[in-house]
Amino acid sequence: MFPNLLTLSRIFSIPFIVACFFIEGFWSHLTAAVLFVIACITDFFDGYLARQRKQVSALGRFMDPVADKLLVSTILLMLSGTGVIFGVHLLAAAIILAREIIVSGLREFMSQMRLIIPVTKYAKWKTAMQMASISCLLCSAMFPDISELKSIGIILLWFAVVMTVFTGARYLRFGILRISDKSFSENKKQSDILKMR
Repeated sequence: MFPNLLTLSRIFSIPFIVACFFIEGFWSHLTAAVLFVIACITDFFDGYLARQRKQVSALGRFMDPVADKLLVSTILLMLSGTGVIFGVHLLAAAIILAREIIVSGLREFMSQMRLIIPVTKYAKWKTAMQMASISCLLCSAMFPDISELKSIGIILLWFAVVMTVFTGARYLRFGILRISDKSFSENKKQSDILKMR
């Protein structure tokens, strides 16, 4: 299905964006920025088209957040490694990466218990904020003389951190409550079975 192809294209774009970091010059920075922006656009259209065409699938629901996390996390690492993100701002990147790992682990654990964490609108805003920040930081590498670009990117990065912590806390709370409810239900069932015996 076309929406799933858009999602996969976001993943396939990552190696090409990373490769641009190892090539000096304006055009490599421009290519990285353009590829990233295109990837961000597919993040909107894959879900939109899937809903419009009624082609929402389990694969799409699984791959969409995975593609977002891979894209954002990888480029944040590259921006940190090349010094675009530096100093105390590395903490912002670390918080975002840690949150993505924790939530991914929680999703995997809950899937084993046949529980699902729904993607919220706040999580979508968080991803949009992260992508806007990274777009500005990528553009700042093209125009190093325009310090305002990097400043805007860093400010947006910290706003993204706030959203990241907020949504991460919501997911953890939701996950813990669902796990507790399921554990209680399973224990009650086992207790009822023992009573029947």
